[in-house]
Parts: sequence; structure tokens; C-alpha cells
Amino acid sequence: MTSIATHLDPLPEWNVSIWLNSRGPVTLESLRGKVVVIHTFQMLCPGCVSHGLPQAERIRQTFREEEVAVVGLHTVFEHHDVMTVDVLRAFILEYRWSFPIGVDRPADKGPVPKTMANYGLHGTPTLIVLDRHGVARLHHFGRIEDLPVGAHIGQLLAEGKRAANQGAFESGETREGVASVMACDADGCAVDRSAT
Repeated sequence: MTSIATHLDPLPEWNVSIWLNSRGPVTLESLRGKVVVIHTFQMLCPGCVSHGLPQAERIRQTFREEEVAVVGLHTVFEHHDVMTVDVLRAFILEYRWSFPIGVDRPADKGPVPKTMANYGLHGTPTLIVLDRHGVARLHHFGRIEDLPVGAHIGQLLAEGKRAANQGAFESGETREGVASVMACDADGCAVDRSAT
């Protein structure tokens, strides 16, 4: 089930008890300015192991870290006694996942962990793609193919570059061979080269 976000507020911070594959805590605020790809998973979820996590790793290897951050979120809502942090460490090492992975903080009552509940997730794997402002622009529960995900990430990267270029041109900066922006629309920006 794919949904495109219509609520344009930044996603709230995740509630993580420990971070693995990271030098310290990772926050959504620290990732602002990047496209963020969040893969929620459980180690004993067949779809996560066969598709979701390998997809997250491919995204991590495909895009530059300066532009796209990939984050795993271990959201355990079943088999709590066997999916421990120590087992997760071994799982990460065995499969060689290279992106930061946070452990969703267990709920005070009930099986659904806190971030999973806060985000209204239906299960695992779930893919969430945030734009550079932290707004969820894609939310998908279950399997989704690489091509549409990559295209969506590319679109968000292009949006950020268009906005940056538009801001630079409006502030009077110029690039070699480009004097100013004449007009921009959803398809692109036309330039006035007559001054060059």
C-alpha cells in the first residue's frame, strides 16, 4: 500500500533506545537538508530480510551520503523475547548492513513499539521517504520495487537542487554562462543567456 503524504509537517522524531552502526544517536533534525530513506523492519520478517533490507543497502550504496541518508528502524511488535539487541548486532554483522539502525523503544503497554505507534505504521517492512525538510513524501507498507523508489528519491533530489539554484539566482549570484533565471515551472527553469 503506497501513500503519498498530504500532511506537510515534518515527521516527529523517532523514539529509539539504542543506535547500532552509528557513532552516536541519529536524529531527524541532524539529517535535515538530506533526503532520508527509513526502512522499518524486524529480523524475523521474511519480507524485510528478502527485500526491504537489501533494498535499503542498495539505496545506501547508490546515492551519495551527503545527499541521501538511509536509516533502519528495528520495530519489534512480535517475538520480543528472541529479537534482542545482541541478536540484532549479530544480524547486522552477518548481513553487513552499512547504514545506521535504531531500535524502536518498546511501548509501556502492548506489543507495538513507540515510534511505530507514533508513525501509525501497519507492519514491516515499511518504507518512508522524507524530503530535505523532513516531510514524509512517500510511505509504503510491504514490498515496493527499486525503480519507483529510486525515481522518487531522484525527484526529491532534483527538487532540492532546483530550489537551491532558484535561491542563488534570485540573490544575484551567477554561474558561468548563465546570467539570470527567466522563468521556472514544474518542468524546469529557463535561463537568459543574452547577457553572456
